[in-house]
Amino acid sequence: MASNNDSASVDRKDNIDTVETLPADKNAYSEKAATGGDKAAGFLASQERITVSPEDNDRILKKIDLTILPIMLVVYFLQQLDKSSLSYASVFGIIQDANLKGQEYSWLGSIVYIAQLVMQPIIAYFLVKLPTGKFAALMVVCWGIILSCMTATNNFKGLLATRFFLGAFEASVAPTFVAITQMWWRRSEQTNRNASWYAMNGATNILGSLLAYGLGHISSGSLRSYQIIFLFCGLATVVFSIVVFLYLPDSPMEAKFLNDHDKVIAVERLRDNQMGVVSTEWKWEHVFECLLDIKTWCWFCLITSISIPSGGITTFGPLIITSFGFDKYQTMLLNMPFGAVQIIATMGGAAFATWTKKKGPALALLCIPPIVGTVMLLCLEHTIANRGPLLVGYYLISVYPGISPLIYSWSSQNTAGETKKKCTTAILFIGQSAGNIIGPLLYNVADKPRYKRGLTSSLSLFIVLIVLIVLTTLYLMVLNKQHSKRRVAVGKSALLVDRSMMNVKERAADLATHGGEEGEEGNRVGDQAFDDMTDLKNEDFIFIY
Repeated sequence: MASNNDSASVDRKDNIDTVETLPADKNAYSEKAATGGDKAAGFLASQERITVSPEDNDRILKKIDLTILPIMLVVYFLQQLDKSSLSYASVFGIIQDANLKGQEYSWLGSIVYIAQLVMQPIIAYFLVKLPTGKFAALMVVCWGIILSCMTATNNFKGLLATRFFLGAFEASVAPTFVAITQMWWRRSEQTNRNASWYAMNGATNILGSLLAYGLGHISSGSLRSYQIIFLFCGLATVVFSIVVFLYLPDSPMEAKFLNDHDKVIAVERLRDNQMGVVSTEWKWEHVFECLLDIKTWCWFCLITSISIPSGGITTFGPLIITSFGFDKYQTMLLNMPFGAVQIIATMGGAAFATWTKKKGPALALLCIPPIVGTVMLLCLEHTIANRGPLLVGYYLISVYPGISPLIYSWSSQNTAGETKKKCTTAILFIGQSAGNIIGPLLYNVADKPRYKRGLTSSLSLFIVLIVLIVLTTLYLMVLNKQHSKRRVAVGKSALLVDRSMMNVKERAADLATHGGEEGEEGNRVGDQAFDDMTDLKNEDFIFIY
């Protein structure tokens, strides 16, 4: 908690926080926390409400970015590297050594996502009930051990079993990171942070391909090249789980890298989000609202539509390049630009969405290059002379990974209420898992070199995505109009400025222009922010489209 010196210092309006009187008895915060409200309410019970200055916001944001984000980046890189190890192994002979026939290799790609689909409801519950940082560390060490054990498998049944458990533990990563992003960053900051950790998919394609290229040249009398890849990646993951356990906090209120006063600022930064921070009470009314909310199924359809082509291309990407006429080592190197394009598309799409404060247009634009690239691969003859244009088409398709993190952000930024957030995320990743299960099954090694069935399905879904984006945008606009009418009905202003999507300078300028945070009749924006209310119940919640 802030010291008296800290409280006195915040009275200076020139460079730090300005103390404001709470609109109601501060005991209300404690009561809300005790009756299942957000933990932030209890944490702020003995604190004066403050307005965070741009200087302090930047200082705390920098601390968060330098402490939390690097851990997330490395974990997501390792998760994608471990999951992609099978595609590297396919180039180095695992299909022949394990005597995989027919659709067996495709099933090894799909089984990971079957496990993830099964685990999502369980993970949603655990993310509400368990400490986030410790839960993440446990999952990381478990999947590292499983991948290390894949070294000893040499047939379809053994590979299928280990891949299932790998997927079961890896299933926690993306939902946990969505929860962490909601917990630490303002809505205006979340899109770029989601994109940052998701961009590790591209880093994996670059560094992972390079790593596989190097490990593939190691000569061992007892281990094949792909076994060395499994063992190296698995042990690296186990080692890093120790870092996660020691340095990833469970919430801003329990962060060791922040002092007591900075913890208050870290929490207050999130008030405009209207999404709370963390609550450990599972609320069934949130579950039912999630299931009945049309938005939930919009996110489900969007993520499923992109995950089907993603699952197929991720599993068969190296084989598609090989079909252009390259050997296994050239394939590993030529897969690296695929990763570079992924990073550019992911970060570029996020930057555009942040700049425009709109998700729909950014998502629609990101669908265009994959459509062009897929058409090129379907129409061009697979000859040596066409290897260059075929590679261009393949790299254009690789823009698609920029779509998924924007859907994550779109969903998370439009959902409030702790249990509802976790359930919505679970449904989102059930859709993603389902898409990733279906995707590899639409491809077959017998379809080379064109892989016509798989690429045709991908082309259709990229077009469907654009239609779904338009429909979702229109529905969010309708919800904003409904909330505006509800505010008028309870005596508030119909128009409400969404300061959560402003950067700190824009927010400070807006506050100065409109004379502070008071609304009509003394109702202050953010008074319900830590009440663990859902987005549909909180009339002050503004939907982002």
